[in-house]
Amino acid sequence: MIENRWIKIAGSIEEIDFGSNNLAEVDADGKKICLGRRDNEIFAFASKCPHAGGYLSEGYVDALGNVVCPIHRYKFCMKNGRNVSGEGYYLKHWPVEIREDGVFVGLEKNKLFGLL
Repeated sequence: MIENRWIKIAGSIEEIDFGSNNLAEVDADGKKICLGRRDNEIFAFASKCPHAGGYLSEGYVDALGNVVCPIHRYKFCMKNGRNVSGEGYYLKHWPVEIREDGVFVGLEKNKLFGLL
């Protein structure tokens, strides 16, 4: 089971600067991540597309709730990171919790050479 360390990224949802595309880039303990908003849910995932490195915060969220890369229009499910446009890539993603004291992202605890 993956153990997370919960990083506070904002005091409230209102503090997050979502663009008109419902995407925002934030800092989580020195790591740039992208947040997507859809139907009162917030999703956290890698800031760059795993294919060509496009900044996902410059893309858009489609009608099905997928984040779409601004470069080649590859699509990823914001909830589970699956590449839904068929190219076979995977988008790293993390859990988000909205608590009374803020918005938190669960990043994996540091692992020694990825072995522990």
